[in-house]
Amino acid sequence: MELPSGLVLRRWAARDAVSVMAAFADPLMRGQAAEPVRSADAAERWIADRGDQWAAGTSYAFAVVDGDDTVLGHVSVGSVDRRHSIGWVSYWTTAAARGRGVASRGCHALARWAFRDVELFRLELGHRVNNPASCGVARAAGFAVEGRQRQKLEYDGMRYDVELHARLATDTEPPSP
Repeated sequence: MELPSGLVLRRWAARDAVSVMAAFADPLMRGQAAEPVRSADAAERWIADRGDQWAAGTSYAFAVVDGDDTVLGHVSVGSVDRRHSIGWVSYWTTAAARGRGVASRGCHALARWAFRDVELFRLELGHRVNNPASCGVARAAGFAVEGRQRQKLEYDGMRYDVELHARLATDTEPPSP
């Protein structure tokens, strides 16, 4: 799916393994995957898992790429609950793409797609409260703050509060970031 900004959301492919491995080598990405992504095999498994989840209808993940097909980031809607039409949005960007609006534009497009094509009604996301950049992504993509989840996440033995955001299919469409 092409975005007005020249970015493209496309499904992850085996050819992206080197880019995935490089993205997860970034210290800011440590702990962001269920399994450490430190080898080509682990990157290939990560990509294969995205495909398996898509096939099962439980999660839909996209690589965010530029016009040269360079991976800049990732957006997904997972934990899809068909009974209640709810999904959980997550995103990350490569170090080189941070601060360029890649995640905001990707999440904005992902939300439109999830409402239209997957027929979800409510999308949720959360970020550690010590991550203002992630909060900016959520707000720019039209996700309203709903509250704080106290000490929800643990990284390296430290617990973090999470700010919860949500966007509904009936919300006014925000301007493109």
